[in-house]
Amino acid sequence: MTRLRLSLLSGLAALPVALAGCTVGPDYAPRSAAELGVPDRYSVTAAPTREDLTHWWTRFDDPVLGQLVEQASAANTDVAQGLARLRQARESLVQSRANLLPTLNGSGGYSRSETFRGGGQSVTLPDGTVQNVGGGGGSNFSLGLDAQYQLGLFGEVRRTVEATRAQYEASGFDYATTLLSVQQEVARNYVLARLYQAQLANARASLALQDDNLEIAGFRVQAGLVSSLDQEQARSQRAATAATIPALEQQYNAAVSRLGVLTAQAPGAVKPLLGTPRPIPTGPRVVGAGIPADVLRQRPDVRAAERTLAAATAQIGVAKAALYPALAISGNINTNAGNVGGLLGTITGGLFAGLTQAIFNGGRLRSQVRGAEAATDQALAAYKGTVLLALEDVENAIVALRTAQDREREFAIALDAANNSAILSRSQYRSGLTDFTTLTQQEAALLSARNGLTQARSDAATALVALYVALGGGWDATTVPVAPPRALPAGATAAPVPVPTETESR
Repeated sequence: MTRLRLSLLSGLAALPVALAGCTVGPDYAPRSAAELGVPDRYSVTAAPTREDLTHWWTRFDDPVLGQLVEQASAANTDVAQGLARLRQARESLVQSRANLLPTLNGSGGYSRSETFRGGGQSVTLPDGTVQNVGGGGGSNFSLGLDAQYQLGLFGEVRRTVEATRAQYEASGFDYATTLLSVQQEVARNYVLARLYQAQLANARASLALQDDNLEIAGFRVQAGLVSSLDQEQARSQRAATAATIPALEQQYNAAVSRLGVLTAQAPGAVKPLLGTPRPIPTGPRVVGAGIPADVLRQRPDVRAAERTLAAATAQIGVAKAALYPALAISGNINTNAGNVGGLLGTITGGLFAGLTQAIFNGGRLRSQVRGAEAATDQALAAYKGTVLLALEDVENAIVALRTAQDREREFAIALDAANNSAILSRSQYRSGLTDFTTLTQQEAALLSARNGLTQARSDAATALVALYVALGGGWDATTVPVAPPRALPAGATAAPVPVPTETESR
């Protein structure tokens, strides 16, 4: 039995090498930057050097921001969903690769038979009847091994594995895209929270001045130096400023609540962390953007689109292979004996092969080929669109950062001038050298300049975050994200599973 089984199994193992034919369908070839419409340089001024932006949030030198981004990267529910989809894609690849090997099924059985004949021994049963139990009988043991193999003569199995592998890699890059998006959203809401804190401080500072103005106007009315018009104007101005505070508090609460959810916590969980006001984070004023071709390597969404195109290309081969013959091979080994020791005495086996070829299917198979080709054209267009969108993101972020920095510089000048004007106006009003309208106008200009400078700083920080993400910062672009070998409990880590190589074939 051993020699027969080994001969059968070795024959099955050698069949892929001996019988595997050509692989139909186009082989995937990566597109060049020129084919994708990538220019040699950006149309806006950008530093040509390329920086390592894997942990871009550390460039803001804000420990609270860093803590929130890293917590969201580890625990965010969208990131967890992306990881689950990646694990699911990994299992699809495992299932696809299983078709590269034969399927083996074992069986075993036992039966017992009895033969009753006349003249044997009689036995009186409890109910008084007499039964003849004489005769003979025996046991039967059986073992069997079946093997089936679907040989991809024209590469349908290899192309299926190729497509599944590309889809697995695309899922890894989709996971990284989700990760970057969450990081950007955390940083954006953190900047907004600090912006609203600063605007609340500006509003309360102006409210304190307006309380003083109202008191001064009341004294001057009582002294008969001015009419009650000044007092009413002071009341109106104070109420208008006070009315902005609840709206700012609502916006601040929304930003903080969003941060809680992004870090997979209750909406109010991070309020103590942000309770102490801090300045709006500021990063470097110049960022090395590199060249446009860098987005092909750095942006995970671009790399996901490229892998999707590779998967669609492989599916053309799968569809074309259905037009050609398919070979199925099966074999079996069986043995029967009356006792366990005799199972090796008599062994039977067989090897079978069957060839099928589609003759008439109403054009369905050729239509599937044309459909796969159309899907590849669609994937190519989506790939190009993703690349161009990435370049647009980079250029828009570069311009947004530069213009925000220009506005910040001009608002700093405006704030200095408005502060001096407000001081002079207040002194002159106290001395009766100017009217209350002039004072209110100058103090309104002061509040506007403060808020303008605060908003410009916030816009600069937000644009800097957008530029970091647009350049593909926030992940290690030298690796392909892979799923852990199994589902792990929260907080646990696992070594990554390497992506299968391209050497697998049928």
